[in-house]
Amino acid sequence: MTALRFPKRLSLGALPTDFQEALRGLSANKLPADGSKPEKTIDVEVSFTAEHLGWVGSGDEEDVHRAVGAARQAQRSWAHVPFSERKAILLRFHDAVLKNRELLMDMVQLETGKNRASAFDEVMDVANNSRYYANNAEKILSPKRRRSAVPVLAKSRQHFQAVGVVGQISPWNYPLTLGISDALPALIAGNAVVAKPDSATPFTSLLVFGLLFEAGLPRDLVQLVTGSGRVVGSEIANTCDFLMFTGSTATGKILGATAGSRLIGFSAELGGKNPLIVAADAKMDYTVRGVVDACYSNSGQLCVSIERVYVERPVYEEFSTKFADAVRAMTLGPGFDWEVAMGSLASQQQLDTVASYVDDAVAKGARVLAGGKARPDLGPYFYEPTVLADVPADAKLRTEEVFGPVVFVEVVDDLVAAVNAANDTVYGLNASVFASPETGHRIAPQIRAGSVSINDGYTAAWSAIDNTSGGMKDSGMGGRHGAAGLLKYTDSQNITEQRWMSMRGPESLGAKAYARIMSSALLAGKKLRMLP
Repeated sequence: MTALRFPKRLSLGALPTDFQEALRGLSANKLPADGSKPEKTIDVEVSFTAEHLGWVGSGDEEDVHRAVGAARQAQRSWAHVPFSERKAILLRFHDAVLKNRELLMDMVQLETGKNRASAFDEVMDVANNSRYYANNAEKILSPKRRRSAVPVLAKSRQHFQAVGVVGQISPWNYPLTLGISDALPALIAGNAVVAKPDSATPFTSLLVFGLLFEAGLPRDLVQLVTGSGRVVGSEIANTCDFLMFTGSTATGKILGATAGSRLIGFSAELGGKNPLIVAADAKMDYTVRGVVDACYSNSGQLCVSIERVYVERPVYEEFSTKFADAVRAMTLGPGFDWEVAMGSLASQQQLDTVASYVDDAVAKGARVLAGGKARPDLGPYFYEPTVLADVPADAKLRTEEVFGPVVFVEVVDDLVAAVNAANDTVYGLNASVFASPETGHRIAPQIRAGSVSINDGYTAAWSAIDNTSGGMKDSGMGGRHGAAGLLKYTDSQNITEQRWMSMRGPESLGAKAYARIMSSALLAGKKLRMLP
């Protein structure tokens, strides 16, 4: 593949035409041979300004079938490539991501409207994933010795076989991280990937996979199909061998039903209504700073973002006052300035959704401690980071995920009440506890969430990449990161060799005598090494 020529810096406005063409060439969509614009396209805009950024093709079922066929053919060879070669590709990709971090952050910001620091989080996550799986995949996937019923007579090994073609459907809110980080373990496990990036953020996915191809990944091994979830996403679910989805719980249930009907593996990170507990023994100034980060990173458009804060009564007034002051002091704005604390929402739909939740809560009696309104003076989709108090039980945002920069604070009498309130939800994705280490470690296991950070909002748990994170209850199934995040893309295979004589005993030994001997051995548990 000819190396992409990356401009040193993108500015707010349209992507250079030649760069658009190079990125579009990375997709599996069938485009006119003469380079003209196809009949069905998807326009992509700059979230900061609503300017036109570019277009990609709107794929159909035929595009998906062609992509899956090419990926399946490439996977047959890739499955036999030594781990040393796969590792080298991921490590070269790791270096390329860091080398091109400014460009990647520019693209992420243009497509999503997030601030610079939140875009950098995505770069670090991709680099972290590529390095971790490059260095650990061979050990995790190497055959494992397993004990048999009679170890002397049988030698058993557990092998891990690639599932084949992994389908990946990713969202718009983290187009770099969620566009490729789930694909990396799938690829190093020996699979091919057919991926559908979100229609609002396709260029980020195309760009980062371009870096992976330049690092040496076989071109046909990953197929990117741009298009709608209803058409492209559904057809990927109908044709892949394993489906990885990140998005809403409602869509996850539909895709899970499809995967179940086909008897293929399915992993999903879904919605959340993530709680945070502030204990009376928390260090207040540190806590306030941490809660701001937990709630408003990525403009609150984050699956693991905090939307509910429960504060023990002795420190409620101090916390709520300092927290509201800190939120009002946050800087908002478009562009690439590192000092901007929060960027834009991603779209008009997001803005309308956030505003409707806040307006509903305020109309029903909630108090606004900070924020609470749109900021069209900054850009079309800006909304202030918002803190609410006294949110009534019938307000929609009390139980529903806002997915924006809105959080409510509530006083609780003690930590028992705080944990009960935290668990009072159909979701169980992420939670946080700010407290002394002793208090934090005591109550964190009581919270029904796939990840719980102590004295941090979410970054500590998310970046602990050797430890699997996933969702409980309606927040998903399966998990990413760690050994489990790699092994889910494989089929476990039991290979056992019978040695010297049959497990049934020597032919000269009658069945009754064999049963007596084996029963005695099992009861004694001494003459033979038995499984517990």
